[in-house]
Amino acid sequence: MPRSKAREQWLTEILDRFERPLVRYAHRRLGDLELARDVAQECFLRLCRAEPAPGDAHVAPWLYRVCRNLTVDHHRKNGRVHALASPDHMTDPARRPDQKAERRDQADRMTVLIEDLPDTQQEVLRLRFQDGLSYRQISEITGASISHVGVLLHTALGRLRSRMVDAPLPPALEGRSS
Repeated sequence: MPRSKAREQWLTEILDRFERPLVRYAHRRLGDLELARDVAQECFLRLCRAEPAPGDAHVAPWLYRVCRNLTVDHHRKNGRVHALASPDHMTDPARRPDQKAERRDQADRMTVLIEDLPDTQQEVLRLRFQDGLSYRQISEITGASISHVGVLLHTALGRLRSRMVDAPLPPALEGRSS
């Protein structure tokens, strides 16, 4: 049975829009880029097979939920959890070398602080601020209620804020400042 041209175009647009974010999300959860690419590819294959396909308003949460479930399945099957990868976007290029070094140190410090948060808080922070998803979409992906997503975000941001102000430089970064 031939696929409609409109469906093929829709799938191409979805692939163009979500391939990189899904690979990044899976990479953070798995710690292996090639495996993350495979997981993202499986998400799109499942979308192609989905009958009926999720509507435009639900395609992002649907893809992230499938991706999340595939990474959870991988962890269960392999019995181990990898460290989360550093977010790429946090190393924003600066104009002057000293600004660039300072920003890199701040980004490294924030990455270490985020990695010290519970996994659920890390996940909702990254889904919200790296992937730009709404509370509702995060709720659909994680299975947490919308209000619980808000609580997780509020708690995580509060912890990060207080740690950035009060905490000494994390041990992983102590030798870098001078």
